[in-house]
Parts: sequence; C-alpha cells; structure tokens
Amino acid sequence: MKRNILWLFLLTGLFSSCMQENEQPNILLIYVDDMGLGDAAFTSGKVRPTPNIDRMASEGKVFTQYYTNAPVCSPSRVAVTTGMYPQRWNINTFLAGKNHNELCDQSDYLKSNAPSLARNLKAAGYATAHFGKWHMGGGRDVDSAPAITEYGFDEYCSTWESPCPDPLLTSTNWIWDQKDSIKRWQRTAYFVDKTLDFLKRNKNRPCYINLWPDDVHSPWLASEQYNVGHRNNPQYYTLEFLQPVIDVFDKEMGRLMDGLKELGMDENTLIVFTSDNGPAPTFGYSRTNGLRGSKNSLYEGGINMPFFVRWPQQIKAGQTDSESVISAVDLFPTLCKISGAAMPENYALDGEDVSNSFTNGETVKSRKIFWEYGRRNPRFSFPDSLDKSPELAVRYQHWKCFTSFDGNELELYDLKNDPTEQNNLANENQELANNLKNEMLEWFKETDKSNASR
Repeated sequence: MKRNILWLFLLTGLFSSCMQENEQPNILLIYVDDMGLGDAAFTSGKVRPTPNIDRMASEGKVFTQYYTNAPVCSPSRVAVTTGMYPQRWNINTFLAGKNHNELCDQSDYLKSNAPSLARNLKAAGYATAHFGKWHMGGGRDVDSAPAITEYGFDEYCSTWESPCPDPLLTSTNWIWDQKDSIKRWQRTAYFVDKTLDFLKRNKNRPCYINLWPDDVHSPWLASEQYNVGHRNNPQYYTLEFLQPVIDVFDKEMGRLMDGLKELGMDENTLIVFTSDNGPAPTFGYSRTNGLRGSKNSLYEGGINMPFFVRWPQQIKAGQTDSESVISAVDLFPTLCKISGAAMPENYALDGEDVSNSFTNGETVKSRKIFWEYGRRNPRFSFPDSLDKSPELAVRYQHWKCFTSFDGNELELYDLKNDPTEQNNLANENQELANNLKNEMLEWFKETDKSNASR
C-alpha cells in the first residue's frame, strides 16, 4: 500500500513537472531587416497596406516607444542576442571585411563566450533555431567566426555574411545573385517553411526561434518580373520596387500565422515582432512616419522601431502602450523571466525585465538608454547633414540628448512636444543638457572596448 502511494506521488510529481514544461510558451522573435515605422500600417504607416501584420498586432499589444540599441544591423543584433550594449563586445557598426572592421575600431565577430539568449533558453529545455540573416560575424574574408550553433542554436539556416550561409540562398559573396537557387523574393517563404517544420518536429518541447528575414533590406525584388538585370541597377532601390516586397513579406506573415494555428500552437506562442534599425532610404521620411533620421542615425527615425508582442494565452488583444520606454537589450531578461530560464552568471546585462508590461499592463519606468554610433565609419557619408546625428545619445524621461565624442556638440529635444527633433533646447536647459552630456561621455568610456584584442 505504501509502495503504491509512493508510486502515485512520483507519477503525480512527474505529471506536474511535464505540465510546467508544457506551459512554457514557444517564443518566436521576428526581427525584420531595415523596416521603418512607416513600412507597416499598424504603426499608421502609409508606405503599403500590411493586413496580416496588422492582424497580428491587433491580437496583441503594440508599444510605440520601443528602441533598437543601434541604428545599423550588426550591433543591433548583438544587443538583442546578448542583452548588453554592443560596444561592450566591441561591435559598433555593420560587420564586413577585416580591413573595414579594423578601420571602424571593432572586432570581426561576436565572441562565442558572450551571453546568448538562445543558450539560456536551451538550458531551460527549449529547442532553438535561427532562420534568416545573422550578420554577427562571418562572410567576406572573415573565416574564423564561430558557428551559429556555438551561440546555443540547435539548427540554423542563414544568408550571406554568416559563418555558414545556405548555398541555396548564397551562390556568390553578395546579398543575392541571379544564380541563387532560392531567389531573393522566395527567402521569407523559405524561412517560414523552416520555422513551421521546426515547430512541428519539436511539438513535445517549447521552442525558441529567431525568424530574421532580410527582404525589406535593399535591393528589393518582389518577383521575377522585378528582376531587371545587374544587381546594382538603381531600380532595385526605388519605392516602386519596395512596395511589392512589403506585400510579399506581409503575405508570408499571414501564412506563418495560419501555420501556427494548423499546428495547434497559436495560443501558447509568444511572438515578438520588431526591426533591427531604421530604413534607408526614407523616401521623404514616409518610411519613418515623418521622424527625423534614418538608418545610420541616432535621431528617432533610425532607432524608434515598430514593435508588438502577441501571446493569446497571456496577452489581451487590442492594447497599445504609448508610455513605456523599452529597448532591445530588455528582451533577454524579459524572455528569460517569461520562460523560467536562468540569467547569465558571468555577466551583468544592461537590459531589465519588462515582462509585466507585456502581460499585466504595467508601465515601464523611464530609465536612461544610451547609444553610440558614427566612429570612423566609411559608410557614414549617409545620411545627409540634417539626419546625421552626433555620435552619442541618451533617452531620459521625455528628453533626448546628443553630444559628440569630444563633448563640443550638444543637442537636447523634448520628445513629448517635439517628436521630430527640430527644436534644440540645450541652451534653455543647460544644467540638464550638461549633466546628460557628462553621463554619455562616462558611459562611452565605460562601455567602449575598441582596444580589446581581436
């Protein structure tokens, strides 16, 4: 009798443990490449209707004051991967060849001993996969970058500028080529197929997936009819070519949602949807919803990104949060809290847990967010003078302050009353501006690892 009771107790405990594991949500991080606020209709954008993306957003919670931690690809991806400012890992602009990286005072790749969200979630029982753009090391003449699996991913499929690009996507050493088996306009469908297949094969475990499509990044090709010749044809960089690309991308997001429902995974899948940095070109600020700045700029158009979370089991539909100020580095601790994963032991993250703002409607208190961009970057010839920001910036409450590395430039904007950053109030608020300037300079001194060994 006692033995039966003991077995019943053990089985009950095992059943309870399994239930707890099953309650961990699937987590799908959709990290779009170069998508601005004006590229999606759920952010009041006018570039193109996006009915499927809008439906996803309407079924969750939209945040209007979400920031990426860099206005360009590689450091923004480092921030979301590590939960730390990318300068701490000596990556400050887009990664390319070794000469470019040295010129820009940065390493050739993200070190594999850096914190990795996928690694922590894998330790918590998650199956992990990366499908899409990587751009945190590898490609060109950088052949020593760690494999994507070293960052905690069980499976991966990536594009050019990754340690091991899929040959079906990358027949040459460039973003796309006429000889690619999977054409430029077929990539997101390819990644969506892999995402759904991975979920199907791992239905007995929670899954964490990076779905990082790159089709909103120029050059733009929506179908064979837009394949008009040499890859540098100027037509590939026009609004007329971008608009149908957004149509294709939106269609694939609808197919992704249909696939989740067919698998019975829709209710307990947390979708985080955002972009890595602002758009380029902006086409008269239509792609930034009128905000000053673009890709490569620390003004709002370069770092204020479309963002929503959707999780039917836990997040009430139809919400908008216009008060919380959050950033990409917050996703690491937030998703660890939601999943029950442990935080890294050897590093103090720069992000903070904002899970209550996702699920309970609590406003995140406005703490300071810092940025650095523009050191000796050969591509810093764009944007033009109006949108080219000083190298350092900080967001504090409703204020945004800028300074240069030498501290000689000083700009201060009241985002509450001046979201397009037109009226510099540094002279009228000298004490605040100077205090923030000094904090930026101290922050840069503390985080800059440009002298680290490569």
